[in-house]
Amino acid sequence: MAAKPAFATGAQVEHPKFGLGSVVLCTEEHITIKFDDSGEKKFVLSIVLPNLTKSNRTPPPEKKRAARKKAAPAAAAAAE
Repeated sequence: MAAKPAFATGAQVEHPKFGLGSVVLCTEEHITIKFDDSGEKKFVLSIVLPNLTKSNRTPPPEKKRAARKKAAPAAAAAAE
């Protein structure tokens, strides 16, 4: 029987160096956390576990990325 992951997906955690973040994925060996200021990082669970604490905060809203403009069709045709 597989062991239960240390943190559920979506759990809010705090790391002393990277700050607050949300758990993206947690397996028996690795944990991936999306930090508010540092982006997404993957750790070996047994090494990082003593440094992580659970946080009672509500997750921040997802930031929407601006849509990129497509290249004008005329520019592609002119290159031929």
